[in-house]
Amino acid sequence: MFTYVLLAIVGLVVLLFLLAGVKIVRPYERGIVERLGKYKETKESGLQIIVPFIDTIKRVDMREQVVDVPPQEVITSDNVVVSVDAVVFYEPTDPQRLVYNIADFVLAITKLAQTNLRNLVGDLQLDGALTSRDRINAALREILDEATDKWGVRVVRVEIQRIDPPPDVMAAMHEQMKAERTRRATVTEAEGFRESEITRAEGDKQSRILEAEGQRQSAILAAEGEAQAVQTVADAESYRLQKVAEGEAEATRQVFQAIHDGDPTSDVLAVRYLEALAQIADGRATKIVVPTEFSGVLGAVTGIAEAMRQPAATDETEAQIADMESGSPE
Repeated sequence: MFTYVLLAIVGLVVLLFLLAGVKIVRPYERGIVERLGKYKETKESGLQIIVPFIDTIKRVDMREQVVDVPPQEVITSDNVVVSVDAVVFYEPTDPQRLVYNIADFVLAITKLAQTNLRNLVGDLQLDGALTSRDRINAALREILDEATDKWGVRVVRVEIQRIDPPPDVMAAMHEQMKAERTRRATVTEAEGFRESEITRAEGDKQSRILEAEGQRQSAILAAEGEAQAVQTVADAESYRLQKVAEGEAEATRQVFQAIHDGDPTSDVLAVRYLEALAQIADGRATKIVVPTEFSGVLGAVTGIAEAMRQPAATDETEAQIADMESGSPE
């Protein structure tokens, strides 16, 4: 009976010994194996077997870590005390160096970040520090990454959380900001008024130009219309005179042709001439212009008168002869 108990105890011890040598390393971890206090190897994630009580394993988290840098007072180059705090993001790259090269990495990187923040912000004025966070972040990340490389760590990024000036400086900054915004509002309003006036003046100018152009075009069209009307009237009058002249010419030709067809004598022509003179001297004219050939006309008229008297004298002579033959005394 005692033998069975002893065998059970030995079996249990062996089982516990074997279980002590079985280790599980998670996917985001690496295992640092030490044998009798000396570094042996680095185990990957998964099931790992070590020699119990001889080998030990330290697990190192390889995930990205965050270190909060506590606020600290920093004096800027223009002698303003500000409170600055930051956040550092890092990830291990070599678990062996992270375990053996630095005792307290979090404390080391915190102090390193604080001292370099004092140097970086101290070289800037307050306005520059408040507006240059990206530049401060980039410079601090570069410094920390270079310093922590021998510790097997890569600094991913650094973010400045807050830069707080003293309350009196904050109040002055608020007043300055308010004054600046008031000035900008005034300038913007003035510029808007100026632009409005310029736009209105341009509109008035364009309106006057268009009105003058319209009046000019209207005057041109009116002048062209008058010219066309005058031309039309002149053309109509010319056409009328042409037709009248053609009618008079046709009438003259007909009269002339009628005269030639009637074969008039000089006596008829003289009578017509006298009738024309009578119409000229009908009492409405104060002066009468006698043609130079009037003497010839008078000669013709005289001839006509003589011709008219000769038949009368012939009749009187014939009457006297008849009386003498009848024996009547005178």
